[in-house]
Amino acid sequence: MAVQFAPHWPTTASDDGVVGAARSALGQALLDVKEHVGEITLTVQRESIIDALRALRDTPGLEYQQLMEISGVDYPERPERFELDYHLLSLTKNRRIRVKVMTDEATPVPSATVLWPVANWLEREAFDMYGILFTGHPDLRRILTDYGFDGYPQRKDFPLTGHVELRYSESEKRVVYEPVELPQDFRTFDFLMPWQGPEYVLPGDEKAKAEQPGGPTPTAAPSGPAPANAKTLAETPKTTEKPSDTGAGKPADTQATKEARKPRAQKAESEVSKKPRSPRKPKGAA
Repeated sequence: MAVQFAPHWPTTASDDGVVGAARSALGQALLDVKEHVGEITLTVQRESIIDALRALRDTPGLEYQQLMEISGVDYPERPERFELDYHLLSLTKNRRIRVKVMTDEATPVPSATVLWPVANWLEREAFDMYGILFTGHPDLRRILTDYGFDGYPQRKDFPLTGHVELRYSESEKRVVYEPVELPQDFRTFDFLMPWQGPEYVLPGDEKAKAEQPGGPTPTAAPSGPAPANAKTLAETPKTTEKPSDTGAGKPADTQATKEARKPRAQKAESEVSKKPRSPRKPKGAA
């Protein structure tokens, strides 16, 4: 019987006409449009982000009804170092679009919670990780880091080690914060690039074969014959290549069968791991 697949197959509407419709809907709020590898990115004015998102949601033909994600990017060399990306999904067209705005540490962005309640937590993440501020947010506070956390972890100028470390204090019987300490007393570094390799020989390298003449190497291949390496244990044949090397075979099978058929008492007498028992005295004996 032939396999019959379901007639319904999810399809994605083409992006043809999306850029033109977005230009008409956003007007002067649209600063730039990029279409790359099948993805459309719109850059809009920071002050007009709410009107732009509402137009993308409610305009017929665009219909990006759902806010999927708000992500931040940090470019410290730019005057407005933060890029805020809104990822929208059209449930009716099954296609996506990206909208981004630029801001800095001091200039807030209008909150999208007036359009999508899910923006509450997404904007709190952007504030917690980057320090991006939002106006009109009902509860703008940290969501991922601990209370009293110093700094914003996703900024490029934030130290990888952080400012404080958390540990359990045995003397105080509680978790404490302390300045970060990275002792280097027991660390050794050779400061050589991985592809150059260290000058010392690592265990196991002595088994490596010399490169044949003309091999792919940046250095010139040796002109003479390749040096012969000593035969190592890894290249010697196994010591048990046939049953006679292990003591197995018909004689061993015959002996094993004979031992297996012995009575239990006789097997116990030949057991070397057990101490021999002294014979029991009959009851009533002195």
